Amino acid sequence: MPTVRATIKPNSRKGPLVETAEDGTLTLYVRAPAVEGKANKAAIDLLATHFGVPRSAIRLTAGATSRFKRFEVDG
Repeated sequence: MPTVRATIKPNSRKGPLVETAEDGTLTLYVRAPAVEGKANKAAIDLLATHFGVPRSAIRLTAGATSRFKRFEVDG
């Protein structure tokens, strides 16, 4: 299972968008606010689309309340 490090940018007018940094960290721009897990759900949806896997294949493993997150991707 690959682990993906990501920085999330909630309430972004630029999103939904995924940018990859030189070190492999992803920056996720989502339109959802960082309230009640909405930005996390939007980030999972965005990653699923980006990697071409179902939502159930993406798991948030660290950083649920942080701007810096780690996800595991199955498949």
